[in-house]
Amino acid sequence: MATMPMDIVTDVILRLPATTLLRCRVLSKPCYSLIDSPDFVASHLKRRLETEEHVMILLRTPRLLRTVYLDAPDKISDVEHPLQTGGFTEVFGSVNGLIGLTNSPLDLALFNPSTRKIHRLPIEPVDFSERYITRENVFYGLGYDSVSGDYKVVRMIQSKYKGDGVNESFGYPLEIKMFSLKSNKWKRIYLLFEVQILFIYFYYHLLYRRGNGVLVSNSLHWILPRTGGHTAFNTIIRFDLATDDLGVLSFPSDLYCEDDMDIGVLDGCLCLMCYSESSVDVWILREYEGKWRKFITVPKPETVVAFEFVRPMIYSKDRSKILLEINNGKLMWFDLESKSFETLVIKGCEDLQCNAEIVVSSLVLGCKGDPRRAPEKKMMQKGNKRLYAHLYSVLFLTCFDSLIRFLDMDKTVRQILSLVYLHSLRF
Repeated sequence: MATMPMDIVTDVILRLPATTLLRCRVLSKPCYSLIDSPDFVASHLKRRLETEEHVMILLRTPRLLRTVYLDAPDKISDVEHPLQTGGFTEVFGSVNGLIGLTNSPLDLALFNPSTRKIHRLPIEPVDFSERYITRENVFYGLGYDSVSGDYKVVRMIQSKYKGDGVNESFGYPLEIKMFSLKSNKWKRIYLLFEVQILFIYFYYHLLYRRGNGVLVSNSLHWILPRTGGHTAFNTIIRFDLATDDLGVLSFPSDLYCEDDMDIGVLDGCLCLMCYSESSVDVWILREYEGKWRKFITVPKPETVVAFEFVRPMIYSKDRSKILLEINNGKLMWFDLESKSFETLVIKGCEDLQCNAEIVVSSLVLGCKGDPRRAPEKKMMQKGNKRLYAHLYSVLFLTCFDSLIRFLDMDKTVRQILSLVYLHSLRF
């Protein structure tokens, strides 16, 4: 019997979620080598981002992380809390299957909930005394720098008191430091005067999670709101992950003077949410540095007493609905045509207050090879032919039925593998 063409084998393996691939690593040394290779990790991630397959919702309670696939909300998995210390762990971002976790400005980590692998960031001291810092004025951002192929964390802290001994500072002193996963080091970010002057006043009396950076177009974004009449206009600041520059992004003139604003991302586009008692206006920036346009108005659902926090998360597959997170935990599909709501019920979490993040299933940080160590290359090289032939024989000929049971695959994956196996009999 002839072996299956390698491009078919590759295509099938790339369709599997990260959790299944981790189990496949134990089948043989060639399987282990393939799945651990930087090329495979990069190709697997590329497919996840292009097809939006195996999209998960990460749910966070103060003492527990849970994941559930968006298309299977009745199958929930508990994730052992990697920073559990009895405190209140925050999730401050998600990119390429990684999430940022923090217990304090000194206790941070990158974590992949699919592979359960964690990278603890080295401790980086804060310039200010602890008595000058509160949780509400420490802000983070997690992003992937596509220019350097590096994952980066930004930590921004503004002292709540003036004159605490920071050199060359005025107003309320600000500290910005950035961590690079490639170098595993922190570096200080120095501000230009035109940006530093924005921090004469103390900005960050915001609700929880509004200080987490939003990643769009290789930059992290935060909103500086007008507060207490100190400043005339709302402002968006952006941190360029490639140049390490902090600058200002255009703001829609209609929203300059609004008092209750938030920032988010939908389908790779920056969004602004403007709150009122009965609705939330969502503005969107379709072309980066282009013109802001009002996108939708979300009315207050009957089951919600008041809007405290609204964030668009992801489109449905047919793009007729948008999944919204409302008031830190309630997930609802909003129909763009009928303006109606449908609650997304997640089994086992009906009565829990869970914050949510969208996470893709990836091998980043979970295997020896990941995109930060090598650029993506073509997987199909002549030197891999023997490896793919062996992988094929292990996966599809030697123990096909027992393999499926061992991997505990879902119905869709079983059907794919069965079709591939039947196809191979024709060769």
